[in-house]
Amino acid sequence: MRLVLGLMFGKSCIFCKIVRKQAPASIIYEDESTIVFLDLRPLNVGHTLVIPKAHYVDIFDIPEKELSQMHRVSKLVSFGVKKSYQS
Repeated sequence: MRLVLGLMFGKSCIFCKIVRKQAPASIIYEDESTIVFLDLRPLNVGHTLVIPKAHYVDIFDIPEKELSQMHRVSKLVSFGVKKSYQS
């Protein structure tokens, strides 16, 4: 297990558990490298989390190709969230 900035990584990483379907999540999008799910404690209606399926310590460790895919997915999901919650 690895400790970085007070967070535990490895078997206890909640995001890894969500990716492995070992923790509950309301998944709204998934592809080979990215998963998107609703936040359990949303700050706003439609608050979603976009994460890579592989475990990385921080954004600086994510390979460019995966990071680019995450940004594409973020934009796609943002349009859907906006459309769903417009009055």
